[in-house]
Amino acid sequence: MKNKFLFALSGFLFSLLVNCLAGAAVGLALGAPPALGAAVAGGVSLATGPWLAPGGAARAGLLAEVWTGFMTKAFRDEAGRLGWYEKIRSFDQHVNADVIHFVNVGGDPSVLVNNSTYPLAVETLADANKAITLDLYETKATAVTDNELNALSYDKIKSVIERHKEALDAKKHAKALHALAPGTDEAGTPVLVSTGAEVDGRLALTRGDLIALKKKFDALKVPLSGRVLVLCPDHVSDLLHGDQKFAEQYYNYATGKVFNLYGFEVHEYTEPPHYTVATRAKAAFGTVPTAAMTQGSVAFHASRVMKANGTLKAYASRAADDPLYHRNLLNFSLRSICLPLKDEALGAIISGLPAGS
Repeated sequence: MKNKFLFALSGFLFSLLVNCLAGAAVGLALGAPPALGAAVAGGVSLATGPWLAPGGAARAGLLAEVWTGFMTKAFRDEAGRLGWYEKIRSFDQHVNADVIHFVNVGGDPSVLVNNSTYPLAVETLADANKAITLDLYETKATAVTDNELNALSYDKIKSVIERHKEALDAKKHAKALHALAPGTDEAGTPVLVSTGAEVDGRLALTRGDLIALKKKFDALKVPLSGRVLVLCPDHVSDLLHGDQKFAEQYYNYATGKVFNLYGFEVHEYTEPPHYTVATRAKAAFGTVPTAAMTQGSVAFHASRVMKANGTLKAYASRAADDPLYHRNLLNFSLRSICLPLKDEALGAIISGLPAGS
């Protein structure tokens, strides 16, 4: 009995040490103090250890609660790294069970000027509830064997968590910008075509094209403050090569931001939406671009768009539960969405194609 007790105690202490070391490594990787990471992981081990393992035995392994907590902190911290995404209003507080309920406003009341007819007419503004389910993003599970953990001193777990976060970030942001790009050229959501000289089989973006987009937004009475323009890589290259003044003012080395242009706060992003040039129609998210498509720069007003994050989960299984491969498995799921509140105050400029293309 005494031997069994000592064996269980040593196993528990080893489990606690393992999780504290892992917590410290993850905390360091994600910008938190290592001591805090160790304390959180150790606390979870103490609180849940007796119930995590079959038969009540405390065992070393992957604690999903620890990784979920650190991933949540990392997702909150990363918002400031992408300027255009940071400008979008967060509706996190309105998420309930990974669903947001919006009031679909029916319209604005009519305004009479110098009216002389009474009684005034009565009109109804019909509103309705609109439920939006957050998109589900999931990573495929990554296997990490016990041998790797022992050889790499838990660096492999840290690396895996970082790569899962980066993969979720990239997909979430790319889909967000795609959602904010207008679907097609409409009166309230203009899609303009560049008019510059031919370069690399397409027509370059010019300052005149940007001025044309500004005029469209002015005509739509889009508020001047809060206009955001996200340039695609092609259009950044066009302006750098074709406009010396833009090239000189392109990057503010003091702030690390791109200078504003014509009332737009300018940003850039490397995963732009694509449009079929002939129809000015946006390709579906994830579509492989064809020769008939070009990249689009996206414009929006910050007050007309929203974003929201919901549930973040870590899924983990331990090598101790895998007698054939001795591998730990780890992956994550995230609920998130980004959408226009209305199909207005959105715009895009796509690269034109030379005649005969």
